[in-house]
This record gives sequence, C-alpha cells and structure tokens, in this order.
Amino acid sequence: MGATPSTDFSKAVLNCKIDLSKVSDPRKYFDRAMGELVKQDPRILLLTADMGSVVPVFRKEHKDRLFNFGIAEQNMIGAAAGLALCDKVPFVTTMACFISMRACEQVRTDIAYPRLNVKFFGFGCGVTYGNLASTHHATEDIGIMRSIPHMTVLCPAGPVETYKALLAAAEYPGPVYIRAGRGDESVIYDGDYDFKIGKAIALRDGKDVAIFAIGTTVSRALKAAEELEKEGIRCRVVNMHTLKPLDRKMVIKTASGVKGVITIEDHNIYGGLGSAVAEVLAEEKLGPLKRIGLPDLFCTIGNPDQILAKHNVTVAEIKKMARAIWNSKILRSPVRKKLVKAGPQKVRK
Repeated sequence: MGATPSTDFSKAVLNCKIDLSKVSDPRKYFDRAMGELVKQDPRILLLTADMGSVVPVFRKEHKDRLFNFGIAEQNMIGAAAGLALCDKVPFVTTMACFISMRACEQVRTDIAYPRLNVKFFGFGCGVTYGNLASTHHATEDIGIMRSIPHMTVLCPAGPVETYKALLAAAEYPGPVYIRAGRGDESVIYDGDYDFKIGKAIALRDGKDVAIFAIGTTVSRALKAAEELEKEGIRCRVVNMHTLKPLDRKMVIKTASGVKGVITIEDHNIYGGLGSAVAEVLAEEKLGPLKRIGLPDLFCTIGNPDQILAKHNVTVAEIKKMARAIWNSKILRSPVRKKLVKAGPQKVRK
C-alpha cells in the first residue's frame, strides 16, 4: 500500500504549468494547482469538509472531482482511505486544526498505518484564524503530525512555495501533511527555484548567528537578519520547509561555526521546529539554542499579528536574542567537516 506513483503520474506532475503571479493568498495557489493536477491525472480527487469556498475555480471547472463531506472530517478521512485503496489519489483539505486534532485517529490509523497515498492540505496554520479562538488555532499540529510514523510534514513559506509543495507532494509516495496560512502572506520567492521535500533552503549567509524559520515566520527571520547586518551581526537564515524528514545535514552545516542558533515558528514551543532542531543539536553536541514560538498556553482571541506580537514571535525578539548570543562569551560551535554544500537561494525582495 502507498506505492510509488506511476511513471505517467510523475510525468503529468512535471508537466503542470501555472501562472505564478504576485498573489499573497496560498489558498488561491492551492485552487490553481489542484485544477492543473486533475487535468493531468484521472486518479486525483479533492475532498473537503465544507470548505468548497476555498477552491472556487476548481468547484466550477471540476465539480465531478470534488467531494464535500460537510463538517465531518473524520468521515472524510475514512473515505479518503477507501479511495486510496482503490488506486485513487485523494487530496484532503480543511483547516489545519481539524486535520491534526479532530481527525487525528483517522489520520494515524486509517492513512498513516497502512501508508496510503493521501495528501492533506491544512490551511489556517498557527494563529492565522486568531479571531476564532483556540478551537481554530493550529499551534500543536506539527508536534502531532511529526510524531505519526510514515507521515511527511511540510510547512511552505508563502504562496509560491505552497504551490511548489503541492506539486512535490503529488509525486511523493505515502501520506503528506502540508500546513499553510490563509492569505496576505509575504512573497518570499519568485517561481524560479528548486523545491525538494527533505531539503532545506539556505536563504542568507552569515558567520555569527544561525536562524531557522518556517512558513509565516520566514519573512520575519529575513527582515531581522537584514537589520542585524547593519549592526555588524551577520546571520544565516534557513527555510526549514520540511519538518519531517528533517534536513539534518543542513541543520548541522548551518549550526557549525556560529556562536548560537535561533528558531522561530508560529507553533507551540513544544514539539515543533525548535524541538526538531534541538534534537539534532543535542545529538551532534552543537549549540547553544534559543527558541522563539508560542508559549505553553491557549492563545487569546485577536488579530494574528497581535497574537504573535504578544508572545514575542517577532522581528524584535529575533534581534534581541541574536544580540544576546553575539554578546555572550560562549565559544562558537565546532565546525563539522564533510558537510553537504548548499549556498543561499535568491529570494524576492
């Protein structure tokens, strides 16, 4: 079960063409990408839990490939398992909190256990649904999904990378979970770069402090690094778009030779990016590490940026921690030899 997609399917994915215009909403890229994918492969189906409004173009042009299960996420994922067993490739979409929590048992047992070829697209990650309160916040999803065997976990940075992640997931065997925001996100990339599952992307080089970021926090990391450089503190910035399988070589390479490491994420401080990086640093005797993320509590109701600011998931906090690392007397981490070469990628200014 969960076998590698056919050669025809792989070629079909590579043939997908889409206009990567300057749209800041990753949901629109999801709508476009799904429309392209179903044209190329008859096995692809889109399942949604009363979220047809997210895919207006797909709903209009491919209504025979769209199945709306209403607010019955557990039933939807059970149906996705049955479809996958019939050689279909279901893409399942709803809010990230409902995929990872309300339907956690079905994701784990019905999909991951038999390693079925089902793709999950959870939008509204972190506190992007801030005004709908903790029931709709997805601040534990990485920790949950990362701990499920056979599950691949992606957190793309911005709309263009969301599109790239969808195409990569389509030709990647087994279950894949993609978490994304819900709009008005920074455009980190243009369309011309190489996205590979399990291969982190170095966005900026520097020899003093290393910053690892995911999703909506990548733009904050880049801005902080740019401002810190004016103070003489040079930071490496890495987009860790794949949380599982984690790019251990990139973590080791990036953390080697700097005075310290910072992680930033729109996720609970436990179980997410900071925890994943900490595991590698501890095993490799690298560090020190400072984590920026949401504290161990249920966040308040409010605007997403205000919630993140209240809990110091900000550019200012990155700069504060980088200065503390820079001014400390801690020796630089040892430089590891024979590491993978990965130069910084071009990003959209």
